[in-house]
Amino acid sequence: MLGLIDAALGRKEEALREGRRALELLPIQKDAISGKHTMVGLAKIAAWVGDKDLAREQLVRASSSFPSGGPTYGDLKLMPWWDPLRGDPCFEKIRRLPCTQV
Repeated sequence: MLGLIDAALGRKEEALREGRRALELLPIQKDAISGKHTMVGLAKIAAWVGDKDLAREQLVRASSSFPSGGPTYGDLKLMPWWDPLRGDPCFEKIRRLPCTQV
């Protein structure tokens, strides 16, 4: 949450540091459900601060790690935190495909 706040305030380095730290503290291997949410949180932070490569990487990892996948189609289509990625061919592919095909 702190990383998202820093991202919204334009503090790029602090936001990414907080997002990465959260993922270190709660990796997907330690807690599959919360770890996935933390990974998606880092993707949101990265999108907001303009690190599209990191955002796409985290989305792909979250989507391919579980049968339930990462964010839903509706989340990727409608939520404003993904706006910086709209129009990016890789993001659009992630958004259109079922999570098991990413």
